Amino acid sequence: MKKVFFLDAYALIFRAYYAFIKNPRINSKGINTSAIFGFMNSLLDVIQKEKPTHLAIAFDSSAKTFRHDVFPAYKATREATPEDIKNAIPYIKQIIEALEIPMFEVPGYEADDVIGTLAKEFARKEFMVFMMTPDKDFCQLVDKNIFIYKPSRSGSEVEIWGIPEVQRQFEVQHPLQVIDVLGLWGDASDNVPGAPGIGEKTAKKLIKEFGSIESLLQQTNKLSGKIKENLEKYKDQILLSKKLVTIYTSVPLQINEDDIRLTKPDISKITPIFEELEFKNLLRRFYEWSKGIVLPSSHPEVNMDEPNLFNQNPEIATNIISSHKKINDVPHQYLLIKDESQVQALLEEIKTKKQFAFDTETTSLDSINPEIVGISFCTEPHKAYYINLPINKEESKKILYLFKSVFEDPQILKIAHNLKFDYQILKAYDIYVAMPYFDTMVAHYLLEPEQRHGMDYLSQVYLNYIPIPIEALIGDKKSKQISLRLIEVEKVKEYCCEDSDVTFQLYQTFKPMLLRDQLKDLFEQVEMPLVEVLAEMELAGVRLNENALKEQSKTISNDLQQLEHEIYQLAGISFNINSPRQLGDVLFEKLAIDAN
Repeated sequence: MKKVFFLDAYALIFRAYYAFIKNPRINSKGINTSAIFGFMNSLLDVIQKEKPTHLAIAFDSSAKTFRHDVFPAYKATREATPEDIKNAIPYIKQIIEALEIPMFEVPGYEADDVIGTLAKEFARKEFMVFMMTPDKDFCQLVDKNIFIYKPSRSGSEVEIWGIPEVQRQFEVQHPLQVIDVLGLWGDASDNVPGAPGIGEKTAKKLIKEFGSIESLLQQTNKLSGKIKENLEKYKDQILLSKKLVTIYTSVPLQINEDDIRLTKPDISKITPIFEELEFKNLLRRFYEWSKGIVLPSSHPEVNMDEPNLFNQNPEIATNIISSHKKINDVPHQYLLIKDESQVQALLEEIKTKKQFAFDTETTSLDSINPEIVGISFCTEPHKAYYINLPINKEESKKILYLFKSVFEDPQILKIAHNLKFDYQILKAYDIYVAMPYFDTMVAHYLLEPEQRHGMDYLSQVYLNYIPIPIEALIGDKKSKQISLRLIEVEKVKEYCCEDSDVTFQLYQTFKPMLLRDQLKDLFEQVEMPLVEVLAEMELAGVRLNENALKEQSKTISNDLQQLEHEIYQLAGISFNINSPRQLGDVLFEKLAIDAN
């Protein structure tokens, strides 16, 4: 059977935006991309997992609807749409258009009405119809071939609601009775008044007993108290509320099934938009869908056109548009230091230029007991030096001792990305890294605190350059990754030199930006001195009173056992308190606690 999905655009867009509200996605241009990313992610998820044959997206029109004509205060209490969502809508529509997915926006009607009309029409054509929305109002439309598709959220599974789910959720015989429940209940978000004093639980109970609002209003003599009084007093308001929550299913639309048939997109149309928004991994996923393939995994910070991704299909590399350069695209001079005369020449160069970027390569991220594989130095763009160090730590210390003078010289600027880590690594080899510092990671944190600060990401954004991913050397599966010690020295040299080269170029980029934004003093007088302080604090650690912690653990365990015992007594049964399902059954089924 053919399968069609109709997406409730604004409901999904708002949902995506607020899903990231505590940690919004903001790209290097300062654009909040949360709503765009979340919506596109949901769209692609449903396409890849559910494989619809047809798909369309409905937007609310900015024009007033027929509901405003009968109730001018309809949706009057809604807060203004956040500016970030307003700014996201043109991007979303531009991407949908590039994907050649039909959009519907009918003045005078809401997206609910458009989807309702399309759902009923395509159900008559024997399609399996899925309405993708978190909005409970759509439950009234559910039928034999019409379902609600509620996308996953916060790790939860996708929910598909058919007639049994709606019956169970609203305690009704037929989904159409959802209209009556909602009419009584009202909807504060849409300013639908409903019946005063009647909430979700009472509305369900009344419709379960009387069947409809009309039947209920004719039999108020069977009721008593405030409920009877309010039903009789607000009869017209209740009937109006029912009209407001009823989804109109006869919107004037001329559509045939070929108009909304889902086709594979031209990836070149969405690539420039996704690159502007910095949706690297999402672009990769859309490419996989468009070609019907699954690409090998890659470093999370690397764009999808990394050469090692395409060994099995060379055509892919030419089909993706990307302006980012890679190591083979840029002339560079990365030299392997082999003898002491070359070391002395490098030291003289550093002393002359009074600044250098450096990067250490280690066998792990353990900064307490590290093993350095090698170290690189850079004093100008596209030129760097690499020293490969022996396994024996004492021999490595002797080699590094040759650089002790430049690391400890207070007249030479030391540049690194995450300098605190390198400080700790070198201290384990008896090298003290003295001020002044320039940490490119900290510099970017001051410039763009809400952005990511990884070197690979910054390189792509500010240098238009994709560094070699570490996975290209050691493997991309943690269980099968190998030590850098086992990699050819030439490959490690290129990788390590590239890191110090990129770091030096980021230093040249961020230094004037700090001055421009009046952050230079904060960076030099507060943030950089803190690097050494924090590094030393971490190395020193914190002394713990183990006996006190053990006693505290016993006390807490006893308290938890006592609380569990009291909970079981109150509930009347023993159950798994850590199970949300079992806890919900006890609270709302056995104890009948009002969900409101």
